[in-house]
Amino acid sequence: MPEIIAAKKPMNQWLKLALEMGPLLVFFFGNARFGIFPATIAFMVATVLALAVSYAMARTIPIMPLVAGGFVLVFGGLTIYLENDLFIKIKPTIVNLLFAGVLFTGLMMKRMFIKIVLEAAVQMSERGWLLITRAWIGFFILLAVLNELVWRNFATDTWVSFKVFGIMPLTLVFSFAMIPIIMKHQIHPAAQDGSDNQA
Repeated sequence: MPEIIAAKKPMNQWLKLALEMGPLLVFFFGNARFGIFPATIAFMVATVLALAVSYAMARTIPIMPLVAGGFVLVFGGLTIYLENDLFIKIKPTIVNLLFAGVLFTGLMMKRMFIKIVLEAAVQMSERGWLLITRAWIGFFILLAVLNELVWRNFATDTWVSFKVFGIMPLTLVFSFAMIPIIMKHQIHPAAQDGSDNQA
């Protein structure tokens, strides 16, 4: 995983959200003011800056924002070079299908990759990790389908609005919906210590 081990620092959750939303807001206002192509350039620059700030603040670059940022640069670059906004529009579809595919492949290999990403923050039973993995696979596929429906059937401005004000809120709502599963299957360190002492 591309996380830098040395001198990691916890990041404020509001700052983390701002770094995720910042490039999207730049994209939205850039599109509204200048059009999709200048907005795409601004989106690419803002994404790089957000990743740089994330590393400077936390001494780590989380895997999902890093991968998504890489795709922004690749598909944004294709959009500008070929003067075709198709590439930036299909980027969310490909990224979400990639995440779903990685999780599904891990599931087939009996390796839950989401556990590797989140285990430092929460301890759960294997059943809990399985349920969370399946849920995220379905959610990533849903986001890919929604993105395809929106960009194929609506104007560019509508798609940009959906990308900025649709995908992020949906992701937050889905994340909160996972809390009951996490709480039900969470393993508390105190319980683990107690079982170890009894052993």
